[in-house]
Amino acid sequence: MEWSIHEVARIVGTTSRTLRHYGDIGLLPPTRIAANGYRHYDRAALTRLQRILLLRQLGLGLPAIAGVLERQVPPETALRTHLDLLRGEQARIGRQLRAIEQTIAAMEQGEELDMETMFDGFDHTAYREEVEERWGADAYARSAAWWEAKTPAERAELQRRQQELAADWIALAESDADPRGEAAQALAARHAEWLASMPGTPATDPSTRSAYLVGLGEMYVADPRFAVNYGGERGAAFVRDALAAYVELGG
Repeated sequence: MEWSIHEVARIVGTTSRTLRHYGDIGLLPPTRIAANGYRHYDRAALTRLQRILLLRQLGLGLPAIAGVLERQVPPETALRTHLDLLRGEQARIGRQLRAIEQTIAAMEQGEELDMETMFDGFDHTAYREEVEERWGADAYARSAAWWEAKTPAERAELQRRQQELAADWIALAESDADPRGEAAQALAARHAEWLASMPGTPATDPSTRSAYLVGLGEMYVADPRFAVNYGGERGAAFVRDALAAYVELGG
């Protein structure tokens, strides 16, 4: 079964021009081009398009998406990874919706606002206890102050970097790469650089940096809240092993 470019554009909510551009750069080749010049797409092409759109939502640019799709990963495996990520996001959005609903109800009924409830699902301090327990209250305080000083645009850019980093980890883990290999070690170095860019993290201190990277990798695996960022336990284990190797190799 095939669909024309106009049908796909209508169903997906995009434009024929966008689909043609994806085809022209090799990201989404049409299954068939009819005698009238119209492009047609089969089920495999639509599955590929679904992955493209999901990766776009994660903040990846088209060149990065092309790199992910070039890796020989079964589509169903890749989509399960996306599903885990979306479920995590769904849970966070659900908490935000409940917080807003309860705030509206309290305002309409003239009740006091519960600050803890109001910001459930919104703040970046969800891991405050873990940070303070492992690396001290001062580390958390400096990191929180740094974050609060950022503009909305700066925060969005930092979150985009984190999402792109996570997507690259997932793609590399799915490709069954060697965590000690060149690609994984380059990504581990990028991960360490990203952590070191945030004041308050032990990654900024040479005396604690190595232990921090190894411990953080272990936390990614042990805690599902972290593991979901890397496609689940398998992906988190890959990140852990790559970070441990990075430290061992003197990174």
